[in-house]
Amino acid sequence: MAKARRKKKRKQQTSYGMIFLKIMILLIITWIMVMSGMKRMASIAMKDEYPSAQAKCQQAAASGSGIIGTLRSVYSDTADPADENGERQIGNKIIPAKAPEIAQITLEGPAQAPASPEEQPETEMIEFSRPLFRGKLLKVKDPSRVYVGVSGPLGTPTSYGRQISAMVEEHGAIAAVNANGFIDPNGMGNGGMPVGIVISEGQLCFGDLGSYYDICGFDNDGKLHVGWMTGQEAMDMGIRDAACFGPCLIKDGVKQDMTGFFGGYNPRTVIGQAEDGTVMILLIEGRMFTSIGLTYPQLVDFCYDIGMVNASNMDGGASSVMYYGGEQATIVSTLYGARDMPNCWLVAPEK
Repeated sequence: MAKARRKKKRKQQTSYGMIFLKIMILLIITWIMVMSGMKRMASIAMKDEYPSAQAKCQQAAASGSGIIGTLRSVYSDTADPADENGERQIGNKIIPAKAPEIAQITLEGPAQAPASPEEQPETEMIEFSRPLFRGKLLKVKDPSRVYVGVSGPLGTPTSYGRQISAMVEEHGAIAAVNANGFIDPNGMGNGGMPVGIVISEGQLCFGDLGSYYDICGFDNDGKLHVGWMTGQEAMDMGIRDAACFGPCLIKDGVKQDMTGFFGGYNPRTVIGQAEDGTVMILLIEGRMFTSIGLTYPQLVDFCYDIGMVNASNMDGGASSVMYYGGEQATIVSTLYGARDMPNCWLVAPEK
């Protein structure tokens, strides 16, 4: 009996030892993965395309903050120092001041009364934050300033997408967001083959005149048209610039039914228009602990509550990104940074 008890005790000790060893191995693997992820995030923040993040990284590194302190300084909500005009300077770039955070944007309740035409600025960037998501809303008073830019010839075997920052620089635009989706096998697409129709400055750049598309486009009078139509119908009604992804969220002031659209909580990009003609470009960040994104029904309610009467969803997820004032203004949901795109919505400088 004593021998059996000693044998049982040795087995228990061995079992405890194996459990401890497995826990230690798991902790080491977790530590390695966390450190690798933080180093990757820091390397992305140091890229030239993110000048404000790069400046914060350099400042944190100079102060000996370490990688955790560096990432905290980059991804915190602390704003860069501003001058008396509210502008920030990074290197030789002057970044326009951002509008203050507004608490009246909610998922429920009536839309806020719009400012009078005399009070409304030509361009207004609004930051907002809710308990489960955050984002940016760019309001452009003159719809003629909003148009579609393309990366080059689309849909050919040699077509390649481009970074939105490159298209912004080429056109001299002050802001941009992503537009069409694109063929993306195994997440490795090059952005050269868009999905749906593309119309830029009155020219059909991609798509068929006889096919139906869930179109989002401005006509020559600056009115935003959303919903299903053929390419020929779009051209006949004078659509000057259009992109395509869907679904249509709001049409002529009526919320659209999202039954059957199962997108989950994700980053979102929306092109909308208010009753007074102001273009409203919305980007919701997602797939992060600090911002999980929105579902389609929530997105419809949100767009309606902030005053959109026509609105359409653009490509989302890892493609959702906004540029403003010379730099990337939102965080993309992938560690690899912004993707190459076939086209984008651009905002021309104020006239």
